[in-house]
Amino acid sequence: MENKIVQARTKRTKWYQEARFGMFIHWGLYAIPARGEWVRSNERMPKEEYDKFFDEFDPQDYNPREWARLAKKAGMKYAILTAKHHDGFCLYDSKYTDFKSTNTACKRDLVAEFLEAFRAEDIKVGLYFSIIDWRHPDFPHYNDQFHPMRDNEAFKDMKHDFDNYLEYMHNQVHELLTNYGHLDLMWFDFSYGPMNCEKWKASKLIEMVRSIQPHIIIDNRLEGSAENAGSIRTLNPTPYSGDFASPEQMIPPKGICDEGGNPIPWEACITLNNHWGYHAHDKHYKSAKMVIRTLVECVSKNGNLILNVGPDATGRIPLESVQILEEVGEWMHENGDSIYGCGLSDFDKPEWGRFTQKGNKLYAHVMEEQVGAICLPDMAGKVEKMRLLKDKTEVIETFFWNLKEYTENAFFFFDNHASDCYPLPDERDTVVEITLKETH
Repeated sequence: MENKIVQARTKRTKWYQEARFGMFIHWGLYAIPARGEWVRSNERMPKEEYDKFFDEFDPQDYNPREWARLAKKAGMKYAILTAKHHDGFCLYDSKYTDFKSTNTACKRDLVAEFLEAFRAEDIKVGLYFSIIDWRHPDFPHYNDQFHPMRDNEAFKDMKHDFDNYLEYMHNQVHELLTNYGHLDLMWFDFSYGPMNCEKWKASKLIEMVRSIQPHIIIDNRLEGSAENAGSIRTLNPTPYSGDFASPEQMIPPKGICDEGGNPIPWEACITLNNHWGYHAHDKHYKSAKMVIRTLVECVSKNGNLILNVGPDATGRIPLESVQILEEVGEWMHENGDSIYGCGLSDFDKPEWGRFTQKGNKLYAHVMEEQVGAICLPDMAGKVEKMRLLKDKTEVIETFFWNLKEYTENAFFFFDNHASDCYPLPDERDTVVEITLKETH
């Protein structure tokens, strides 16, 4: 019997586990130095030096309608924008700070525009909110693990009123939940070392979140991090354990389950190149083929993929990212049925690719050319029909003479008249929809 926390989590995440594919957007002042979103921490940059980017922030080319159209074209069903990252800069009109986009030269509430644009494309919307804040005077500086001034002796004896910081942080979450309409997701980031759980007054924070928008999905990082999923993996998760686990820059070997072996919602958050925020010199982009296969791997393990783009200082998503997502979208247009609403298959992973499944529809994602027929292990007598998913071309089960020793399996060729090597119809991932026979 599921406890109430798990029951509520299951109900909230129904749409999310059907959506499977989302867009992450990391954007802020750090797009100007263009050395990644952690530039202030990595370079131990003083506040005064970082403030010059505030003075020149004016993204004239910011058009979230273009972002939303790109996400929709890529087949993404939800999108998350960094309302506030670790540097404390708000992309929205927070009344609790002057360090916000409405006080820059652009004088725009960038979050409000983002939400309006993505809702117009019928894409679920969420906001990323950093629970740490390098800007706030009452957030620990010296000897903190990540603060830009962690090694600066000038801050060694600085006193901090952490409760005052927590009131500030909770107030900012409250205004996001009350001033911007229906949100589908809140992505909190992040806990580390002793900075977790009730250090953030997490019970109080979640009680407030649930009281305002009870439907909203949250991640697990009030308690966990990319290194540790927290109590969401136990049979007795805390109220602030989150609705999904959030592995970062990797895909769990076998998906994620709790201690009882029950699957739990999870989402791999992955960058398109090697940085979250815009980095002018990072051209190590993942190919569309890799993105497609990564998405399929996540879904085959009952997970989601949220893929990040880092717009530049003008507000433009890099051309390389646009081209990759457009190609992914072409594949999704033809093969999205093998992703949306799908999950772990009843059958083990095949040697040539992966399976995803939705009811009696089994999707064979063929990623490697084979010598001879493609084998469906232990599926003899279980196949009703097979079709190439993208155009419904008939795929015929074969009983070729050299397969007669392996009668426990089913086999097929893409070319029904061929019996030798051949190229895959789509070398990125050719999907065959297999209708399984009803079992009684």
